[in-house]
Amino acid sequence: MGKQRDLSTGIVAQIQALRQQGLTQTKIAEQLGISQSSVCKALKKNCSKRTNCSGVRKPSARDNKQLRKIAVSNRFKSTSELTDLWNKQTGADVSRSTTYRRLRELGFKSRVPAVKPMLNKKQMEKRLKWAKEHSEWTAEDWQKVVFSDESRFCISFGDQGPRVWRRGGETYNHECVKRSVKFPQSVMVWGCMSARGVGKLCFLKKTVNAAVYQDILETFLIPTVEERFGEEDFIFQQDLAPAHAAKSTKDWFTKKQLEVLAWPANSPDLNVIENLWAIVKRKIRDRKPTTLDQLKQNIATAWEAVSAETCDKLVKSMPRRLQAVIQAKGAATKY
Repeated sequence: MGKQRDLSTGIVAQIQALRQQGLTQTKIAEQLGISQSSVCKALKKNCSKRTNCSGVRKPSARDNKQLRKIAVSNRFKSTSELTDLWNKQTGADVSRSTTYRRLRELGFKSRVPAVKPMLNKKQMEKRLKWAKEHSEWTAEDWQKVVFSDESRFCISFGDQGPRVWRRGGETYNHECVKRSVKFPQSVMVWGCMSARGVGKLCFLKKTVNAAVYQDILETFLIPTVEERFGEEDFIFQQDLAPAHAAKSTKDWFTKKQLEVLAWPANSPDLNVIENLWAIVKRKIRDRKPTTLDQLKQNIATAWEAVSAETCDKLVKSMPRRLQAVIQAKGAATKY
């Protein structure tokens, strides 16, 4: 293909006029009946002769600094909303694409926010204290612990929700995480695991009060620990749900002579079974169950397929989890 002829002065003037009206290069090319590359070359050639082709003040370094402050103070706003705030506060007249480009240059990326429970100051202090008290525990010590938890599984996993503006290393910053909410009604499951593998799974059919919880422990926990530990000692972990902390439940543990690990509130990042639930849910999501019976069957199949090696690897992460809590001064961690 031969070399394209230079555009006439009149065409170049029209390109500049349409550009100042806000038209894109593609629209200009369509309107004038020329190629988009010709429009691009004309604009570049003209810009090389002038410092500002658009006639609009470009954002300065000071403006960029202001954008950084706006993004940090408005983590969950859209690019369009940040653009409006930036223009209003600086007097600039930039487009959404310019704002997006500058945010990227400043290190911000739009990401789905991490979901973490709300932690108040007192809870963070208790988490920090607990982590320090158990920081000397080795991986072998944690291998004696049986972790437990309930989890809800849904047929529809929903969308990922709003996004958040953050920079590298800010994934779990307090102002960057999305607060968790309850899932819609579906299937609730209780399970337990240790470094030796998963335990027996229980599908819950009604609200778990103290009496129901004790029956779950009798029917599912006891056979599991007898199979996995035999006569060896173990420590049972549970969270601080009302049924778990009830006086009758404490009496049940005393009667059974079972040692229960003290546990800080709102600390799913310290419970390795949470990661196991996530593994199972990913497998179920790929299978796309359409009925509750299919969902239950998929849960059971995925749970039974979890290897002892996977469980052991999760348990061995406990020392790192404690150090992460200590480093975060009790705040939420990446786990």
